[in-house]
Amino acid sequence: MWNERYANDTYAYGTEPNDFLRQHAAQLPVGKTLCIGEGEGRNGVYLASLGHQVTALDASEVGLAKAKKLADKNGVTIETVHADLATYTFDVGAWDVIVSIFCHLPVAIRLRVHKHIPEALRPGGIFILEAYTPQQLEYATGGPPVKKMMMDLCSLRQELSKLNFTHEAELVRDINEGEFHNGTSAVVQVISVRSGDGTR
Repeated sequence: MWNERYANDTYAYGTEPNDFLRQHAAQLPVGKTLCIGEGEGRNGVYLASLGHQVTALDASEVGLAKAKKLADKNGVTIETVHADLATYTFDVGAWDVIVSIFCHLPVAIRLRVHKHIPEALRPGGIFILEAYTPQQLEYATGGPPVKKMMMDLCSLRQELSKLNFTHEAELVRDINEGEFHNGTSAVVQVISVRSGDGTR
C-alpha cells in the first residue's frame, strides 16, 4: 500500500512539517532523533534543519527514497532505515527524541512499540506524538478507516505509563498536510519525558 501511495512525484502529506511538531520543536533536545513511520521525510527533514541527527524509519523503501531526495533539496542529511516496527529493535537509551506523527499501527504492533519507547529514550529524552482519535471516523479527512488503529488519551496514558506527560490533549483541529490529511480532524497529542532513572 505505502509504496503505491508514495510512487509519484508529489508528496502524499506535503513537504512541510506537522503543525504540532513545529509548534513544540523548541522543547525538544537537539540530538539523536528517531522518526517512526516517517514516510516521505517531511518531519525528519525539518528537524534536521534545526540541528537534530535524524534517523527516519519506515516500512516503505519508496517513501524513504523520497525522504532522502527531500533532505538533499533542503541541504540537510538524514539517515534512513527500512524496517518493520513489528520486529524493529529499539536500542536501550539510544535516543534524545522519538517522533510519532500519524503513525497508525495494528494494536499489537502499537503496544509493542509503545512498550519499548520509554527504554529507548535517554534520561530526559522526549517522545512526541500526534495521532487520530476514533472520532476522526466521523470526519474521514485522513487516517486509516479502522477504529482500532486510532488512539485516545486514556489508552496512551496506559501504554506510555513509564513516561511523564508534559502535554496531553484531545481536540478537533484543521489539518492541511498534502492530499491525504486535509480538513477538520479529531486528534490526540502527547509530549512525554523519560525521567532521570527511567521511571515516573
